[in-house]
Amino acid sequence: MEKLTIYQKPTCTTCRQVYAALKEKGVDFDAVDYYLDPIPRAKLKELLKKMGIPASELLRKKEPVYQELKLSGKKLSEEQIIDFMVKHPDLIERPIVEKGAKAILARPAERLREIL
Repeated sequence: MEKLTIYQKPTCTTCRQVYAALKEKGVDFDAVDYYLDPIPRAKLKELLKKMGIPASELLRKKEPVYQELKLSGKKLSEEQIIDFMVKHPDLIERPIVEKGAKAILARPAERLREIL
C-alpha cells in the first residue's frame, strides 16, 4: 500500500481534523509541518501537478502576508506564485494530502475520502 503524506500546519483546525481522521482510521502516514520543514520548490510543483490545479488555487488570499506583499490584483505567473509560496509558507492552502501519484487539498476535511 502506498504511503500517505499530509503537509500541514499543526495549529490549523482543518489540519487537525484530517490528522485525527487518519489516526482514527488507522492509516499509516507521515505528517510534515511545512513551517518547520519547508516544502522545496520542486516538491511544491510536483504536488500542484498531482492535484491538477494551478498555483493560484493553492494561494491563501486571506493571510496577512498576502496583503503585506500586495499580491491582490497583480498578474503573477505560475512560477512567481510558487516562489512566493516557497518563501512564505503562510500562502499555501492546507492541508495537502499526497498518496502515490495523487494529491488533494483536504479542505474541507471530508475531502480526505477522495484519496483513501
